[in-house]
Amino acid sequence: MGVFEVPLGVGGPAPGELTYVSATVDTGAVHSMIPASMLRALHVTPLERFSYALADGSQVEYDFGMARFGMEGHPERYCPVIFGPEDQHLVGATTLEFFNLMVDPVDGKLVRRVPRARPF
Repeated sequence: MGVFEVPLGVGGPAPGELTYVSATVDTGAVHSMIPASMLRALHVTPLERFSYALADGSQVEYDFGMARFGMEGHPERYCPVIFGPEDQHLVGATTLEFFNLMVDPVDGKLVRRVPRARPF
């Protein structure tokens, strides 16, 4: 699958306008990542600090919090976010799950996913 970007609205905890960025869809990343400086400017507060494994096998620590995201014309959702480096705008797997979206690898775009539920 090729790498592609999507518009992602990012906001703090209080209702209000979202700031839109061009974010790379990264299904190998668990959480989305936005530059720490941007999240702090939007009043997103770190909740914890976690260790994350990178693709090369190394580990790094990043702050973790919750931000408001807007994607693909869907209502806003609060999603997990990593306070990342200045050049990182990534949409991770949990954000795709929260928005019921999945990657169409042939066309390199996001498509609506029908969630599955199992009755007990």
